[in-house]
Amino acid sequence: MGSKQKIIFKDLVLFEDKDFIVINKPPFVSTLEDRVDTINILSLAREVEPDPQVCHRLDKDTSGVLAIARNPEAYRHLSMQFENRQVHKTYHAVTDGIHQFDNQLVDAPILKLSDGTVRIAREGKDAQTYFTTEKTYRQHSFIRCNPITGRMHQIRIHLALLKAPITGDETYGGQPLMVSSIKRNFHLKKSTEEQPLIKRMALHAFSLEFALFDGKMITVEAPYPKDLRALFRQLETNSR
Repeated sequence: MGSKQKIIFKDLVLFEDKDFIVINKPPFVSTLEDRVDTINILSLAREVEPDPQVCHRLDKDTSGVLAIARNPEAYRHLSMQFENRQVHKTYHAVTDGIHQFDNQLVDAPILKLSDGTVRIAREGKDAQTYFTTEKTYRQHSFIRCNPITGRMHQIRIHLALLKAPITGDETYGGQPLMVSSIKRNFHLKKSTEEQPLIKRMALHAFSLEFALFDGKMITVEAPYPKDLRALFRQLETNSR
């Protein structure tokens, strides 16, 4: 919890103009007000902006690119693009298992459940995501995800449907990644318990492309946070 106190909103900014601020959301921080945590992206934005509105949401554990409107007109402008599916979103995920997806479409409706999770159900809302394998490791895959719709937990449940759950996403069948499972001759210090390499699901909102007020398209990319960089480093090192 202590580390969250140190988040400085201006340090998160990737792009800004008079209408929008696009940030790199850290993991473990809610997008909007959260019953549990006082620190959230909206409250941080309000410390420096008079009237910010978050244009979309990322799950608390998901890091990456998030757009915030500085005024109501900007909010409407970007909300309409989301609604009309004109915003191009790219997420990066590490999944359990070896998978070869080549722009594979999952078109499966998602139903929100009362416990805060979702399931695939005919009576759910329509949802489409494209998946492409960028790289495979010994027991994991690096997947590019392009959601067309923006349903809750969409990428997570669609990957679970492909039997490629996101590493660390225990809600939808993912396993925590222990270094001992990928590193040969791994030795743990006596009387210590091994911790997962990443303490969340390995999902990152990598880029967002949308139109500014003048019609110019902008693409904003978010660098990986420290935990995800460490994860990729271990996967690379131990796949040789």
